Amino acid sequence: MSTNFIRQIIEEDLKHNQTSGRVATRFPPEPNGYLHIGHAKSICLNFGLARDFEGQCHLRFDDTNPTKEDTEYVDSIIDTVRWLGFDWGQHMYYASDYFERCYTFAESLIERGLAYVDSLTPEQIREYRGTLTSPGKESPYRERSIIDNLTLFRDMRAGKYQDGEHVLRLKMDMASPNMNLRDPIIYRIRHVAHWRTGNAWCIYPMYDYAHAISDALEAITHSICTLEFEDHRPLYDWVVKHTEVPSQPHQYEFSRLNMTYTMMSKRKLLDLVNQGHVSGWNDPRMPTLVGLRRRGYTPASIKTFCERIGVSKADSLIDVTVLEDCLREDLNEHAPRRVAVLNPVKLIIDNYPEGQTELCHAPNHPHHPEWGQRELLFTRELMIERDDFMEEPSKGFFRLYPGAQVRLRYAYVVRCSSFEKDPQTGEILTIHAEYLPDTKSGTAGADAVKVKGNIHWLSSAEAVKAEIRLFDRLFKDPNPGALDNYEEALNPQSLVVLNQALVEPELLNAAPREAFQFERNGYFCMDEVDGTKESPVFNRAVTLRDSWNSTKGK
Repeated sequence: MSTNFIRQIIEEDLKHNQTSGRVATRFPPEPNGYLHIGHAKSICLNFGLARDFEGQCHLRFDDTNPTKEDTEYVDSIIDTVRWLGFDWGQHMYYASDYFERCYTFAESLIERGLAYVDSLTPEQIREYRGTLTSPGKESPYRERSIIDNLTLFRDMRAGKYQDGEHVLRLKMDMASPNMNLRDPIIYRIRHVAHWRTGNAWCIYPMYDYAHAISDALEAITHSICTLEFEDHRPLYDWVVKHTEVPSQPHQYEFSRLNMTYTMMSKRKLLDLVNQGHVSGWNDPRMPTLVGLRRRGYTPASIKTFCERIGVSKADSLIDVTVLEDCLREDLNEHAPRRVAVLNPVKLIIDNYPEGQTELCHAPNHPHHPEWGQRELLFTRELMIERDDFMEEPSKGFFRLYPGAQVRLRYAYVVRCSSFEKDPQTGEILTIHAEYLPDTKSGTAGADAVKVKGNIHWLSSAEAVKAEIRLFDRLFKDPNPGALDNYEEALNPQSLVVLNQALVEPELLNAAPREAFQFERNGYFCMDEVDGTKESPVFNRAVTLRDSWNSTKGK
């Protein structure tokens, strides 16, 4: 269990009884999109701290903006957090649970002269707010009487005004160098039905206000946010101090996750979906957790990644290979081995009797003998990878070419004797070879003939056709989010579909998202959306090793 500055803060708080021996964190997503890998860092941190300190972590939906929220997102968030392996028990809440309390506290702020109804237009409010280098100006409505403010605020709730006609603002400091403290808006009018409360409300609290109150009402001890909320912390503290909430939570900030070749902006991810650059939020090229899950990422690999990158206040750009390596480590240990020929060409063993068959045995995992073996049918006609043959071999090519000998994995050594190709296109149609009968793997004579090449194969008689989807990084630029036009950085080779691939018949029994290592080809999983026993579809989760540095830009 690695340490970090937040963990150290909690340890000190417990040591000095600052939180009465309690640890309560929360994960508060907005239900306006799907969670992405950046959210996983926050999920693992908040739920992990609660687990390690024997506390509790709440799942709370920040549903204060009904114009962008949907139950589809709520259901996905619940499912995703559970998929990662975390449980909130009885502690699932919604900001809308506290709408009445938030309203009551707002009236109290008005009664104490700490809040007022402003009738400036949105454009005027922006103008009066000032800039980073110049102070703001006080609204001419700032000194309305308490009675007038209460009347206006109650009429706002009663639906007597149109959107944007009035807002409720805190009376703070228009000259503050912190823009967030220049009389921040805490209520706005929105004549939009809420997915939970229906038409009960036409005014909705702003995030900074509702979030602080929600934390306090739930007795959160450590409210952990990303660094962009650091300048919001004085407002958070002000709200907690000036409302009659039952506890005094504290906010702490850490750096958000930034990862190469990945875009984290929820708005831009939605744009990718709407523009048709991807098939949806769960497209395996998306950094969403539903997309990564469909691609073949495992909860263990994502949690290992979050542990490995650590928690700090320093902004950094994490190389995506760190995430990919975490998946390779997990699947290398836990994924059964299978054979798939992605781009097949026929290999005929001329001296193997027609109609004869025999079984070869392959381990389900080389490091787990207890997983047993599976049978591969060996016949005269086989299918091998097209890349495993060269008419004129390049230097260092140790696979098949005329006169060369290789081992057919789990079977015999064969010697290439000839080949046939299409006279029009030059495409290799068939390769011919002879096998050495005494060299079968697992027999006494297996090592009698030494060869450098070892290739995989499938029998034409039992190989099953499958669709293989080779996913790669969606962007060619290491920092697409910083570009003026991210579309120019889209990788045209981010998805390559192979329709003629062949797999072991054993793979027809694969469950959705079940992962395998296709020997020599990478790690793949059955697609949970399109894959069926009748029409199997496998997604490449990750290659066997990082090949991006040698192929990017091609």
